[in-house]
Amino acid sequence: MAELRFSYGVMSAGKSTLALQVEHTWTEAGRSGVLLTSHDRGGAGRVTSRLGLGRPAVEVSPQTDLEELLRSTVPDAGFVVGDEAQFYTPAQVDQLARCVDERDVEVACFGLLSDFAGRMFPGSARLVEMSDVLVPLPLPVLCWCGRPARINARLVDGLVVHEGEQVVLGDTARGDGALFGPDVRYEVLCRRHWARREPRGT
Repeated sequence: MAELRFSYGVMSAGKSTLALQVEHTWTEAGRSGVLLTSHDRGGAGRVTSRLGLGRPAVEVSPQTDLEELLRSTVPDAGFVVGDEAQFYTPAQVDQLARCVDERDVEVACFGLLSDFAGRMFPGSARLVEMSDVLVPLPLPVLCWCGRPARINARLVDGLVVHEGEQVVLGDTARGDGALFGPDVRYEVLCRRHWARREPRGT
């Protein structure tokens, strides 16, 4: 019986790597399906891992009708692997759930649970509400102090910020906006050091 699964964790927990592995395994088993993504750091229409793995994928925008897309790309009893699922809209999550219930399509979503301010993304919140199975990613990610990392902290010009737009692209290694504006990067922090606005090296 098909299920809607949501595997979640903080940055660097291996979600994109696992998404690529699941898509590869199901394809190798002879199943037909599609790989989805949204706002991947590697660019539109790709799922990339910090380990250097990557594959082409279908880019999901807020305007994408997933039911219509999947009717034309995925057969009944096929599969969907959705990376960066935190960026899907609640309506798109409902569309994925209907594909599971009405067409027996297996759906495995991977994403962040909460944003740089510690608040759940709307897509993630809907996945928590609608998924048959919730899977915390098992790879432990640590803050620089050694405590479990809880928050995907946003650093703007080296300073931890708690306010701003929910979606601002950056990376964990270095900011990508230095030539065009503030340097934006992300670092996983424990709750204490996020609250104190203390990234690595402070």
